[in-house]
Amino acid sequence: MTTPTLRALVVDDDNSWQQILSEILSDCSLEVDVASSVDEAAVILKSQPHRLAVVDLSLSPNDHNNVDGLRVLDSIRRLDPNCRAILLTGFATVELAVTALTDYGAFTFLRKESFHRSQFRDIVYRILVSPPNLSAPAPAAGTGSSSAAVKDSSTTQKLPNEKVLVVEDDAGWRSILEELLTDAGFQVRSCSGFGDAFGYLRKERFTLAVIDLSLGNSLDNSNQDGYQLLSTARAENIPSIVVSGITETEEIQRVYSEYAISAYIEKQAFDRAAFRRVVEETRLKNKSSSELNALTDREREVLDLLAQGLTNKEIAEKLFITTNTVKRHLKAIFEKLDVHTRSAATAKVAGG
Repeated sequence: MTTPTLRALVVDDDNSWQQILSEILSDCSLEVDVASSVDEAAVILKSQPHRLAVVDLSLSPNDHNNVDGLRVLDSIRRLDPNCRAILLTGFATVELAVTALTDYGAFTFLRKESFHRSQFRDIVYRILVSPPNLSAPAPAAGTGSSSAAVKDSSTTQKLPNEKVLVVEDDAGWRSILEELLTDAGFQVRSCSGFGDAFGYLRKERFTLAVIDLSLGNSLDNSNQDGYQLLSTARAENIPSIVVSGITETEEIQRVYSEYAISAYIEKQAFDRAAFRRVVEETRLKNKSSSELNALTDREREVLDLLAQGLTNKEIAEKLFITTNTVKRHLKAIFEKLDVHTRSAATAKVAGG
């Protein structure tokens, strides 16, 4: 699955500040676009979406009363509503800060004279792990059909009593996940901490678990609650999808290997269509696995030999039974797997 490129926009008429901000944002794995005026910013905003923008209040070097940055904030709200904006300025008043935050929807307000790289990086990280807007625009015509098809197929193919456990301490992310999973046809149980989640896992049977690794509002992997829940889910044979802000490659590999998760989705690169696709793939794989678990030991032996390409006679010889017995086993296998041909039954083995 290809991770979508996240973009940032820097709007500042000072070349030095353009370079400073671009460098920090690039270090945060963002593709950076740069503009020095309202018009340039509007052109870039129309060309492609951005995850965040850093906007200087004054875009005229000789006019301290210039507030073109507010016009840029207004353009962001109209042209790229999912973009979170940081207003940066050397000429600030309390009234102006309040206006930027309340009337123009800025994420925060920073003064150039007290600018600190570490503080700025922390703000960027908070934006990257914050949930996308619930009112996200519909995908373009050329890309929306596949995700719509996934949604339609999940709705029409949903199994009765499919239940998913969502464990996420951020209310915004909980809402996003609840909405997407409800649309996919699941009954959603959601909670924000280890205690509730562990109780649900002990009392109820779930088709899927979607778990955040850090459940103590921490931005690192020091909180182990999510990991303990993954262990519990694995012991209960519940497939798990991780949605987390932890991005270290080694840690992601460790989670895959130690907890046998179905997928790991980074919050910074969260994509609704990709999430729906992962959920549907996990659901279908789990459905196939559950069907195979319904087979008796002898039926599974027959199916495994069938998958190897053996005929009924060869299967009978291998298992020291009659061909009629093989046929009876195959009939039971076809019914339990809801298939009608040998090739379809073999495909279930490959998929499960």
